[in-house]
Amino acid sequence: MDADLHDKRNATRVAIQGERGSFSEEATMQMVPGPVEFLCCRTFDEVFLRTARGECGCCVIPIENSLAGSIHRNYDLLVRHGLRIRKEANLPVQHSLITLSGSAFEDVKTVRSHPVALDQCELFFKRHPHLVRETGYDTSGSVKEIVEEGLRDHAAIASRNAARFYGAKVLMERIEDREENFTRFFLLSSKSSVSETADKTSVVFSFKNAAGALFKCLSVFALRDIDLTKIESRPIHGRPWEYLFYLDFLGNTGEARVRNALSHLGELTEVLTVLGCYPRDATHEKKGM
Repeated sequence: MDADLHDKRNATRVAIQGERGSFSEEATMQMVPGPVEFLCCRTFDEVFLRTARGECGCCVIPIENSLAGSIHRNYDLLVRHGLRIRKEANLPVQHSLITLSGSAFEDVKTVRSHPVALDQCELFFKRHPHLVRETGYDTSGSVKEIVEEGLRDHAAIASRNAARFYGAKVLMERIEDREENFTRFFLLSSKSSVSETADKTSVVFSFKNAAGALFKCLSVFALRDIDLTKIESRPIHGRPWEYLFYLDFLGNTGEARVRNALSHLGELTEVLTVLGCYPRDATHEKKGM
């Protein structure tokens, strides 16, 4: 990782939402080389705020899931705090049922986890209708709480790493509804940097409401054969029925065609911000995308 993300002890201080052993930790280890010091936060708001204040060199946040869709709150926070995207990682999500080391499945009455993880294991709960769902603030945090509180009639849904980190037991593996379950993570920092290997760019823009306005904005990319990979709209707070548009496309901001497209887009929009230009993670994308 770039030198500006490292502290004096040569460890990168990274803010994540949730506890150690989480999927965010796995994504961090994939994107940040070398030693890492984790700053575990209760909420995404805290993650962004502490990163923007400079309490850590960067943060890692989930931005979308292949089944549940975008995490809209994080799109809003990305713009509010002015952080920039440095890398992305598409992480396969594999859920395990985790208990205290001395517990058996017959002892379990309640299953605790983050609500998104609970929703991704709907078929598991249909097979075991006697189990009560309990919402937690984090997948790994649910394992931590069960271990610390000694809850033998509770289980958590989290990753195998969480069980390993807190000394718990994995009762069942791969209990998610679908194997094709991936979460896209961003590595964010307050500083912008574009490497020669960067081949994906994210922007956010808004425009006056007029007939064909969105078509004109998107055409600046089509005219230059630039591949769009995602578009997302979010309401602008305090301006009813007006929207910010988030756009991902393939290309480096140093390329002439990309520079020309962004210049053209700037002429059509009221607001245009480049959120980051970074290396694309195509590990788990379908061929032809």
